[in-house]
Amino acid sequence: MKRVLSIQDISCVGKCSLTVALPIISAAGIETAILPTAVLSTHTVFNGFTFRDLTDDIPGIAEHWLEEKIKFDGISTGYLGSFRQIELVEKIFDDFSHPGMLRFVDPAMGDNGKLYPGFDEAFARKMGELCGKADIIVPNFTEAAFMLGEEYMADKDYSADDVKALLKRLCGLGSPIAAITGVSLEKGKYGVMAYDSTKDEYCEYYSEHLPYSFHGTGDVFSSACFAALMYGKPLAEALKVAVEFTIEAIRQTVAQENPIWYGVDFELAIPKLLELLK
Repeated sequence: MKRVLSIQDISCVGKCSLTVALPIISAAGIETAILPTAVLSTHTVFNGFTFRDLTDDIPGIAEHWLEEKIKFDGISTGYLGSFRQIELVEKIFDDFSHPGMLRFVDPAMGDNGKLYPGFDEAFARKMGELCGKADIIVPNFTEAAFMLGEEYMADKDYSADDVKALLKRLCGLGSPIAAITGVSLEKGKYGVMAYDSTKDEYCEYYSEHLPYSFHGTGDVFSSACFAALMYGKPLAEALKVAVEFTIEAIRQTVAQENPIWYGVDFELAIPKLLELLK
């Protein structure tokens, strides 16, 4: 059985970050270790949430793993809350690196043309450095623009050629493979496009665009994509798995009599994930 590590925060209630990554990756038959960067009572869509920063605990945890000679077949990262956390993840990438290990970075720091509260352009550049140490990165358009120091391309302002050129510039940060999420080149279709610079090849996958917006769908997508890659799927198939699983999670959510407002019922879509992985 493969063993991977997911590094991001954990919300005790709320479907995002580690509470999404752990069950999704585990469902794919992959042992999933976690390294929480912070503990929140709920995710940040709730009012009055509590927050405990775990940055100072990260070095000791990583050192213990090294002493125990624990190895990971892959490491994925999501939301990181500070420069220091990015630096610690860079060190973990270096310390645990071995031939064949997959380093997967979702630079979760913004959307819809804006960075999340507490982040600035300097932080985005630092996240770009972490992406340079990854094997695959999966930013959205906002995150891509800020890491590259470019103007944000809003919906319908880009062509397929625009996205392809953006992907090449993202690979220029250092990661051999980049994927852009939230791509819509045709009305009613929504998906992802990727570029593998080692092969000079593009791939893309689109599915039905559902007119709903839920917190945490980016985490669902990246967790499923990482799981599929670790399962052994090639890039194009992993992207398909991630898109279709995310869409199914949204479908399952809106089909409920009283759909939750703070995330998607990805748990009900797990059978679809297993079907897609076969």
